[in-house]
Amino acid sequence: MTVGRNVTTNSRMKTVNGEFTTDETQEVLYTCPANCRSHVSMLMVTNIGGNVTVSVTFERAADSSTMHILGSKNMSTGEYILFTGAEMVMEPGDTIEVYADNGTPAVDVMATVEEFFVVPG
Repeated sequence: MTVGRNVTTNSRMKTVNGEFTTDETQEVLYTCPANCRSHVSMLMVTNIGGNVTVSVTFERAADSSTMHILGSKNMSTGEYILFTGAEMVMEPGDTIEVYADNGTPAVDVMATVEEFFVVPG
């Protein structure tokens, strides 16, 4: 696998998923491992019960900054949002976090991630 210019490394593809049912609590969907950089190529948010407000954020570990991928989106039962066609690059310790609000939220979130192992040195 080639990453960037003239850099070769091993990688693994994986799907991470979570069901977010805790009201007004920010929870982690995915954390980039310490020995990797990750490319996120797909993110899907599905509301499976009741009207809900959902936020999904990208938390940068290096400077504690936050970027909203999805900001306070009102979603009806059965509604989903699918992000594809671009890649988000994550560094070690970066996280994708989900916040759901409606009293009894039931939100499923899934992401496809490719982790590239960083060779020390």
